Amino acid sequence: MEKMYLVFFVLLPLGFVFAQQDVILSGVVIDIKTQQPLENIVVSIQNSSATQLTKANGKFELHSTLKGEQLLLLHSQGYKEVLLKVNLDSNHNLGIIQLEDNFSDDVSATLITLSESDLTDDTNTSEMTSGLLQSSKDAFFQVSAFSWGQARFRVRGLDSENGTMMLNGMPMNKVYDGRPQWGNWGGLNDVLRNQEFSVGAASSDHTFGGILGTQQIYTRASIYKKGSRLLFSASNTTYNWRAIGTYASGINASGWAYVISAGKRIGNEGFFEGTNFKGESFFISIEKKWNDRNALNFTGFYTPNSRGKNSPNTNEVTRLTNEKYNSYWGWQNGKKRNARVKNIKEPLLMLNHYFRINEKTNLNSNVMYQFGKVGNSTIDYQNADSPDPVYYRKLPSYFTSLYAKDKGAFSGDFMPDYINAEKSKTLFLDHAQLNWEDLYRTNQKPILNSNNIITGFEPAQSHYVLYEDRTDDKTLAVNSNLNLRLTENSAFDGGIVFRSLKSHHFQSLVDLLGGLYFEDVDAFYTGAQAQSDLQNPNRQVKEGDVYGYNYKLLATIIDAFTQFKFNYNKIDFFLSQSYSVSEYQREGLYQNGIYPTTSLGKSKKVNFENFGFKGGFTYKISGKQWLFFNGMHYTRAPSLQNTFSNSRLNNAIVDDLGNEKISGAEGSYVFRMPKLKMRATAYYTLIRNSAKTSFFYAEGIFDKGKANNNTDAFVSQTLTQLDKKNIGVELSFEYQISAALKAIACLAYGNYTYSSNPNVSITNDANVAKENTQSTFDFGRSRLKDYKQSGMPQQACAVGLEYRAPKFWWLGATLNYLAENYIDVAPIARTDRFYINAKNGLFFPEATKERALRLLKQEKLDPISLVNITGGKSWSVFGNNIGLFVSVNNVLDVSYKTGGFEQARNANFRALNQDVSSGTPSFGAKYFYGYGRTYFVNLSVNF
Repeated sequence: MEKMYLVFFVLLPLGFVFAQQDVILSGVVIDIKTQQPLENIVVSIQNSSATQLTKANGKFELHSTLKGEQLLLLHSQGYKEVLLKVNLDSNHNLGIIQLEDNFSDDVSATLITLSESDLTDDTNTSEMTSGLLQSSKDAFFQVSAFSWGQARFRVRGLDSENGTMMLNGMPMNKVYDGRPQWGNWGGLNDVLRNQEFSVGAASSDHTFGGILGTQQIYTRASIYKKGSRLLFSASNTTYNWRAIGTYASGINASGWAYVISAGKRIGNEGFFEGTNFKGESFFISIEKKWNDRNALNFTGFYTPNSRGKNSPNTNEVTRLTNEKYNSYWGWQNGKKRNARVKNIKEPLLMLNHYFRINEKTNLNSNVMYQFGKVGNSTIDYQNADSPDPVYYRKLPSYFTSLYAKDKGAFSGDFMPDYINAEKSKTLFLDHAQLNWEDLYRTNQKPILNSNNIITGFEPAQSHYVLYEDRTDDKTLAVNSNLNLRLTENSAFDGGIVFRSLKSHHFQSLVDLLGGLYFEDVDAFYTGAQAQSDLQNPNRQVKEGDVYGYNYKLLATIIDAFTQFKFNYNKIDFFLSQSYSVSEYQREGLYQNGIYPTTSLGKSKKVNFENFGFKGGFTYKISGKQWLFFNGMHYTRAPSLQNTFSNSRLNNAIVDDLGNEKISGAEGSYVFRMPKLKMRATAYYTLIRNSAKTSFFYAEGIFDKGKANNNTDAFVSQTLTQLDKKNIGVELSFEYQISAALKAIACLAYGNYTYSSNPNVSITNDANVAKENTQSTFDFGRSRLKDYKQSGMPQQACAVGLEYRAPKFWWLGATLNYLAENYIDVAPIARTDRFYINAKNGLFFPEATKERALRLLKQEKLDPISLVNITGGKSWSVFGNNIGLFVSVNNVLDVSYKTGGFEQARNANFRALNQDVSSGTPSFGAKYFYGYGRTYFVNLSVNF
């Protein structure tokens, strides 16, 4: 049957072939400033497949079978689009067409900075998709990236794992979590501007893609405009200063072309306290064109960077400090030192072969190798107090939320200690940051003279150390893409990708903080259970040593897709199919004391097989307006991250793990004229059978009568059978009021909810070594259905004006409103077990339905109104272009929350009810804050 379908798809277009007389449009395209001809400008007729690139002399000659009035589009990266009305009843020479450099678009490319949400390693609620939007010319997606992105807006409410990012036809999404690693691209703004973008379920020539869309970046050396470029930037967001230099040789008579770029970014402190940043970038692309049919291109880049993170905070902490407060840093030798730093060093090497088989067939084959490390540092401690300045026992709320012991089955009395609360407040304000000096002193012992007077200190056993959670990846990928023009009206695209990942995960000791050694044991356990590696017990580790956990994750993935596209005068349509196989495995390098039989060695292999189908058609109402309808359904293997329930300790695989099932449909109406551009889109997305693993400390979660020595425990929580439903509309409006003044208006209205009640499984590692004890508990269903998905505004709108003067300066402003943003809820608090007293197995008598509804109501964050202003000016000096760009975001300096999450520590109804009822909860929700007033200044010199 499948073979019959293939024959049908190949032969179908042959029945539609018919001959028409071509009409020829010709002209010459030049730069309005330099008056020099422009090469590789895309010239196309809207709503048709007629496309051509201008030659080195700027000339083009476009052939088309269309008739009547049409719209001719000329566009290229760095230039304003030109849209011309043409009549195709006869041949036309359009003469000289002048293109103006689009300085605002050019600067947008320079604005692709590493924002807090792009760089966060909390890759669920705080992830945004602005990185997938920069290449789109649609006003809606430009606003989404550059105006709404600061509030963590996500297009259609989808994480970046639902989009496919490609470099020269090679998928770049990480195998571990399915998301692009934005840190790999920082500082490469100037050389990553040749992009192609498809939205949602639309077709892509290079891959089947995801429900969010596809971004393709080209780094082929010959397509870069010849010349040099220098960028100098200043900002107060992530970094403070940036400099980038780029040179493109253009292709010479021998067929050689190369591009080199280098940059540096420095930030002693970003917008939030203690968030230092340092980054370099190095890029090279070399191409050899052997003949008209074959070319070989090598691309390599290396972008090492490190960034100090900022903490999410409770309302209590923010009230005592401010929105910029960050508990992760402290003073050391007169400098701010952040304990939580993310370091990325992952160079990439890629070889591309471009083979033009004939006039109708192109084959692009690639080999890519990426290696390096990603490290996230934090403080480890044993037999010592928590160094965290916002540890709950150090805050006033610990004393103002106290209750007496339970009276049998009933709650104890409310007994706040306001005296100690006031003392705690004073101590916190005096010691609101990490005390590095105290940590060093704790790791040393005093040197006493003969009179027992301390004369100094010497290193001893460390009780506090700084370590990194390290991931060292080695990824090898090979792929080929075939693009074939079958007939005048049909085309075939196909490709296959092989990817192999060897990922080493371990804990690396970075700094002994003045001590001699650190014991490789878990202080929360005793005996054999405390050992990280039973084969090397009681180790004393030093700087650079591996300790704690040590394992590898192995993955092999093969993806293939085929696509058939058909283009006719009134209708275009496409059909696409995909198939993939994935194989995962864990290899433990330590024999952990808690799991002595299931931690060391290789796990069994986990295999997934997946398929997908998508299709769409375009109805061309006229040359000015058309309708799009696209739909897709595909299955996807769970990420490597969510396959093993506790990969740091053992080989256990998540129970009931299966493929995710993703379905989506979208319809759009587009109207496009030289003065007016409009788009209206409605979409529907359903993601089913997701899995998610998390870890936390829970109080009152277990029943002592069921083999638990303590009702409190550090647990791992696994959600399975989690479904999400996203429905919404997008509106984009752009009107050229005059030659100099343009107005835009954009609207996003979505409803993103959980559409199932997932199953919750809790594992208590402390029970594993005990006889006749249970370690994994089925908590049943969590009632998450109809709760809102968190971490992004679900509704947003913007209106803006842009004035572009004839003297090459411009000014723009947008007013943005974002609403319906919800915090992430704790699934365990929505299970039946939450209402049961772990001490007696009975329901809490105070757990009424009315009280439960109030306690578990999902918190909605306040709506946000933001004003952003941008402006720029460009000059031509001796034939060289100099540009200045300035932007001020959040001009009114509005303070706002971008997201948050409920703490799951109160793991039963009584604990949560008492904490909330106190009025000063000790374990209230934690929040992320957006940037206040920020600026960005960029000076570019092209020569």
